[in-house]
Amino acid sequence: MHSDLYIPARSAEPPLAVDVTPESAGWTESSLQVVELVDGTTLEMATGGTEVMILPLAGGGTVECAAETFELSPRASVFDGPADMVYLGIDQSYAINGTGRFAICGARAKRAFPNRRVAAADVSVELRGTGHCSRQVHNFGTAGVFEADSLIACEVITPGGNWSSYPAHKHDENTPTQSELEEIYYFEIAPGPGDSRGFGYHRVYGTPERPIEVLEEVRTGDVVLVPHGYHGPSVAAPGYHMYYLNVMAGPGDERAWKIVDDPEHAWLRGTWDDQPIDPRLPLHETGA
Repeated sequence: MHSDLYIPARSAEPPLAVDVTPESAGWTESSLQVVELVDGTTLEMATGGTEVMILPLAGGGTVECAAETFELSPRASVFDGPADMVYLGIDQSYAINGTGRFAICGARAKRAFPNRRVAAADVSVELRGTGHCSRQVHNFGTAGVFEADSLIACEVITPGGNWSSYPAHKHDENTPTQSELEEIYYFEIAPGPGDSRGFGYHRVYGTPERPIEVLEEVRTGDVVLVPHGYHGPSVAAPGYHMYYLNVMAGPGDERAWKIVDDPEHAWLRGTWDDQPIDPRLPLHETGA
């Protein structure tokens, strides 16, 4: 039986494949829509009280807003390196024109920031962890890298057989060491030989004061919501690379990603100093 925090692929009404709103998630800040456009069609949207970051998961097109046109260069898949990203602030109408699958990451916002585009070539690529905990992070919309009111977003690629979001960590309180952030995980899994369908697993668990239990098998298009608690690992099955898009926002005044590890497993970070990064990384430069 699936958790209420698991949203299966293609559970939304087309052209939406994913439609997570604060109301549907039962929280107040974070949202994610994945739209699928065919043959250069147009989808008209409005930001309202939400700031958004738009990027192609596969395909390409343009975003038109306030008499400006922003390019989203084609990307073959989420495993093809970073993507262009277009940021739009609150209280605007816009249109996405193109062919492919596009993510609209959102967060409720109070302040208006200017519309702008980040080119794929300018996205910071971070290799995080070592050994079987190695993963690749595309920091297109993270705090300290890109200025916004509340929204934090990034892409993570975990090679087949590796563990990501590990050791498990949490960010569900506003304290000197944590940021209270609602988080969305959207997954895609690279196909194997003969287009065999891969999979992974994602874990969320709580504390005695705030219990939560999630252990889901995830495949391409699936979503897991993290309202609170420790989350991780995200495990990529051997032979199948895993991608996830993280969307985060919280009610606090500070836009920051401050986390604490599960104290039972925090010692693992100290073992990484003597281990090499997985030689398969970065994936998009090795033809994977």
